[in-house]
Amino acid sequence: MHSARLIHTVSGIRWLEDRHRDLSPGLMERAGAAAAERALQIARAEGRVLVACGPGNNGGDGFVVARLLRQRGVDVRTVFTGDESTLPADAAAALAAWRAAGGDTVSDLDEASGGAVSLVVDGLFGIGLQRPLAGPHAALIDRLNAIDAPRLALDIPSGLDARTGRILGCALRATDTVTFIGLKPGLLTLDGPDCCGTVVVADLGIAPTDTPGCGLELDRSMFAAELHPRLANTHKGSYGDAVVIGGARGMTGAALLAGRAAIHIGAGRVFVGLIDVSVPAIDPVQPELMVRSATSLAQAPAAMAVGPGLGRSTEAIGALRQAMQGRSPLVLDADALNLIAEHGELAEALRTRGAPAVITPHPAEAARLLGLTTEAVQADRVAAALALAERYRCPALLKGAGSVVAHADGRWAINTTGHPGMASAGMGDALSGIVIGLVAQGWAAERALPAAVHLHGAAAEMLVDEGVGPIGLTAGESIVAARRVLNGWIQATAVQRRQ
Repeated sequence: MHSARLIHTVSGIRWLEDRHRDLSPGLMERAGAAAAERALQIARAEGRVLVACGPGNNGGDGFVVARLLRQRGVDVRTVFTGDESTLPADAAAALAAWRAAGGDTVSDLDEASGGAVSLVVDGLFGIGLQRPLAGPHAALIDRLNAIDAPRLALDIPSGLDARTGRILGCALRATDTVTFIGLKPGLLTLDGPDCCGTVVVADLGIAPTDTPGCGLELDRSMFAAELHPRLANTHKGSYGDAVVIGGARGMTGAALLAGRAAIHIGAGRVFVGLIDVSVPAIDPVQPELMVRSATSLAQAPAAMAVGPGLGRSTEAIGALRQAMQGRSPLVLDADALNLIAEHGELAEALRTRGAPAVITPHPAEAARLLGLTTEAVQADRVAAALALAERYRCPALLKGAGSVVAHADGRWAINTTGHPGMASAGMGDALSGIVIGLVAQGWAAERALPAAVHLHGAAAEMLVDEGVGPIGLTAGESIVAARRVLNGWIQATAVQRRQ
C-alpha cells in the first residue's frame, strides 16, 4: 500500500527549493512544463488560452506555461500585472524567453481575452502571498472568475493563503490546481477545497522528503496495521465494550446516534448512559444498545465517549468528572468539551490524566478550549489543532473542511475525505461513536481518531456516488455506510497482504 503524502509548510517548500537550485532544467522551467501538460488536458477544444502573470515568480511560471503552449501551436495571450524592472531574476528570464518565442504581453484583460477562451491560467500570486488582495488585482481576479472556461491555478489559486487556506481579500476559484513539489496546508483546509478544484501534485523531480514542521494527508496506509479480518474462534467479548455518556433532555438522539455508530463499526457490546432517565430504556431503532442512566455507567471499565447531547447540568458535570477519574480510554466531544473549557479543574484533569483520551471539537468548541475567537481558530487551523493537542496533552481533531488531526508531539495530518453534505445534525455524534467503537475493539486511541474521520468521510463519499445526497444526507445513513467501507478496507488489505 502506498504511503501517505506529505504536506509541507511554506517554509518547508522554500527549504526544498533552496536545496534544488542547481537542477537542470531549473525549477521554474519544470513547473511550467508540468502546468502546460495539465493545461492541454483540461483546455476546451476551441478558443484561446489566457495566462495571467503577476509580479513575482508565480508570474514567471505563467510565462513558461505560455511559451510552451505556444510552441505546441496553442493560441495564447498573456496579461502581465507586474513591473518588469522589479521582477525576480528567474521570472525576468522567463518573460524574456516568452518574448523571444514571439509572445507579447498586455496589461488589459479586454485586449487579451477577445473572443472565446478555452482556458484561464492563473499565475498572479503564489504561496508567498500574505497580504489581502485589493484594488486592480482584486478586480482582475473577479473578472477571471467570471470567464466561462476552466481555470488552472499554478501552485495555489491567487489570493488563497498557502499556510492556512484563508482567502486574502478575494481568491481565484480554480477548477484545477497544479501544485509544485508537494501539498501545502492551504490547499486542503478551510477555503482551500472550494478554491482549488482538482489538485494535482507535480513533484518537479524532487523526491518526497520530510521538511521542518511537515504533516501528512490522511490515508488508509496510516492505520493499515489495524485492518485485519476477524478470526472464526471469537465472540462478542473479543471486540470489547463501548459506552456513550450523554443524552440530556431533548438531546437523547445524539447519544443514541453515537451508540448506533459504535455497534455498526464493530464493538462487541454498546451501552448508552443517558442524563435524561425519563425516556424509555431502549432504542427502538437499535434494540441491541443497552440503555442505562449516565451515572450507572460513568465509571464503567470500557472505552467511553462522553459528550453527545450531554448538556451542562450538574448531572452532566458529575458524569464527566467520574469518567475522567476512571482509567478507560475517552473520546470527549460536544458539551464535554464546553464543560472542560468552563471548569478549570476538568481541564487540569484532562491534562494530567494517565489514561488515553482524544478530543474532537468543531471550531467554536476549539475556540472555547483555547480562549480564542472562532475566527482566530479558523485563521490557522493547523496551528489551532496543534495548540489544542499541546495544551490538553492528547490527540485533537479540529473538525471542518479539511479536518486536522494533531498530536502533542507536533505531528499533524489533514483529512481530505468527505463533502459538504456532512454539514448536518448528528454527524459529530456519529463520528464519536465510530472512534469509540474502534477503540473498544483494541485500536489505540491515537490511531482510531484519524481512522474514524477518514472512514466517516469516505462513507459519505460512497453514498453520494450511489446517489444519496449530498443535500439531505443524514448521520444515520453515514453510520451504515461506514460499516460497509470499513469491511471493504479490511477485505482489500487482506488481499494486498496475500499478494
